[in-house]
Amino acid sequence: MANLKNNIAAEKDAARTKELDRGLKNRHVQLISIGGAIGTGLFLGSGKSIQAAGPSILLSYLIMGCICFLIMRALGELLLSNLEHHSFLEFIEDHLGKKAAFVTGWTYWFCWISIAMADLTATGLYIRYWAPGIPQWLPEVIALVILLSLNLMAVRLFGEMEFWFALIKVVAIIALIVVGVYMIATGYHTNAGSAGFSQLWTHGGFFPKGFSGFLASFQMAAFAFVGIELVGLIAGETQDPETVIPKAINNIPIRIILFYLGSLTVIMSIYPWDSLNAAHSPFVEVFSEIGVTVAASVINVVVLSSAASACNSALYSTGRMLRSLAKENSAPSFFLKLTRHQVPGSAILFSAATIFTVILLNYFVPSEAFTLITGVSTVCFLFIWFMMVYTHLRYRKTAETLHSFRMPLYPFSDYLVMGFILVLVGILFWEKATRMIMLLTPFWFIALLAVYHFKYERAAAFEYSKD
Repeated sequence: MANLKNNIAAEKDAARTKELDRGLKNRHVQLISIGGAIGTGLFLGSGKSIQAAGPSILLSYLIMGCICFLIMRALGELLLSNLEHHSFLEFIEDHLGKKAAFVTGWTYWFCWISIAMADLTATGLYIRYWAPGIPQWLPEVIALVILLSLNLMAVRLFGEMEFWFALIKVVAIIALIVVGVYMIATGYHTNAGSAGFSQLWTHGGFFPKGFSGFLASFQMAAFAFVGIELVGLIAGETQDPETVIPKAINNIPIRIILFYLGSLTVIMSIYPWDSLNAAHSPFVEVFSEIGVTVAASVINVVVLSSAASACNSALYSTGRMLRSLAKENSAPSFFLKLTRHQVPGSAILFSAATIFTVILLNYFVPSEAFTLITGVSTVCFLFIWFMMVYTHLRYRKTAETLHSFRMPLYPFSDYLVMGFILVLVGILFWEKATRMIMLLTPFWFIALLAVYHFKYERAAAFEYSKD
């Protein structure tokens, strides 16, 4: 029996020391960093966001983008301070303890699982746009099987898929900006008037919904940037992380200005914010205006790729997070195992099986309940971001040597980000639409703390009493 226990322990130690494949190249990381900051909300939900806040949504995105840049700088400094760590979870355990790492790890896993469920459901809806006769669950199954197969083969295939998914989104946005700039420069006449930058302030001013509407828009801005931290998670599988990661993070502000501010400025300069249909994609309206009759189909391809990208990222991130949890004995040890392609196969399969339950949810659970779960996951992302920055703060207070890629304006920037996140939480409580989500979210953390207590603290107390 003793030999068996020793063999099991030796297998666990071997699995812990086995490294993930560093198969992601610079072009993969750069496009993944772009794709992580561009979601389906920009293509489909921007009309609703504009209606809720008017042109002031631009300022919301700018402020939120700056906050996310500081979050990524904090995460980047952490990751480059110790390249033997392959996820931010290991830094959290180093500086905040095992309990914090346990709660953060499982929360991050839940965030991506619920996002994958939502986007997998969206994939079925997008396919039905072209083939309304097929059952909604069928495209979901096919998409999940394809993405799972690619994630199990090699990390470079994940990188290739994300590269092309992101490229589709980038091309669509650049095309919109080029077309929009031409329409503005020529004073193109639409059914809502002549295109021009003056449309940003001549329809009720820059803050047409007042300060309350401006504050409420931060909720939508935060949703838009969910997933941006994925760049930090891929550090453990990146070739030459010392060069690639700083470059990807430092380019984030330029990309935010170009993709979010650029596209939305163009849209609201062509169509006054109060003439846009909240139920339609403003991208479709712009392309339709210049005679692109297949504009709706083109945007459907873009949002389909965006949904597939989110599912792809979910399989990747949840698999790595489960392996990190297993390395710290916070998850079953079989999640440590790597395939011959050096990817965490067992962890990815478990995440895929969990995501697969969305097909059953589509049968038995009303859409309101599913939307609620997704909302809770977004609130949990705020918790993840807070923990990343707080961990960086603790790291800087105890570090003997510092990496050259440092958080700017430390420690003011850390306190600024954490304070801003707390303000966002207050806004979510204040808004009627998200108040219920905020009231339900604590139950997730209570459940995790209860599990941790019974799994570790009570077990440790029992062992101590036996001695």
